[in-house]
Amino acid sequence: MEQCLQTIQSYGLRAIGIGERMLPRSDFTLCEQVTLIGSGLIWNIYFAGVALLVGFFLANALALAKASPNPWLRKPAEWFIFLFRGSPLFIQFFVAYEALVQLPRAGIDIFGLTVQTSWMTRAWAGALFVLTLNTAAYSAEIFYGALRNVPKGDIEAADAYGFTGWKRYRKIIWPISMRLAWPAYTNEAIFLFHATTLVFFSSFPAFQQQGDALYYASYFADKTFNPFVAYPLVAGYFILMTLCLIGLFGIMNRRLNRHIPGQQKKLRYRPNLLR
Repeated sequence: MEQCLQTIQSYGLRAIGIGERMLPRSDFTLCEQVTLIGSGLIWNIYFAGVALLVGFFLANALALAKASPNPWLRKPAEWFIFLFRGSPLFIQFFVAYEALVQLPRAGIDIFGLTVQTSWMTRAWAGALFVLTLNTAAYSAEIFYGALRNVPKGDIEAADAYGFTGWKRYRKIIWPISMRLAWPAYTNEAIFLFHATTLVFFSSFPAFQQQGDALYYASYFADKTFNPFVAYPLVAGYFILMTLCLIGLFGIMNRRLNRHIPGQQKKLRYRPNLLR
């Protein structure tokens, strides 16, 4: 037990550069695998969390643009959504990396100032950029569908109260569309979290062996020639995080539907013993 606590202290935050710099080379213990894979999960949470946060606002803007009657707004939004929904995420990683490495190593001169570009080829920035655009495209289609399904009676009621323009959207249309879109958006958040494992297979390198959960799982599987310990550990971690994600989005869903009777009641399991 004491040795496992020492392992957690040494490797628990290694994925973000805190703790031991060298990975264990032999005689791998279960505690080392659990600790290092859990350490790498920090990056998966980072990719998913930041991409969802930024992508949420970008998706709302894209949904509004696609619903706009102005073709100068609608057409670019439609092509953006089609491009990222129509191409595989892994190809998007590859194309983005190949495009970013073509940037000058010395940086780009803008109005006499040199803007560094080397950091954009690292996973924490480049892969995050691709994930953000990808989830924004999928989420925008979800939000666009919700906007088109806002009941006309609610919009007419808003007009009757004198709500127009931004006030009508903020007070009436946006809250209703979020309630309609939230179940599907929850699924998109789960899919995005699972998609963060593709960063390991993409061209973006891990800086100083500070990779994600799958990076460490692959390391242990290669060293021990036994994939039936490390990879199930990754699956277990992702299942736990998915349950946390479902719980968090469930809280938000209850918040969005707090005015509906019965939403605040706790779910109770009642087995059907008699038919």
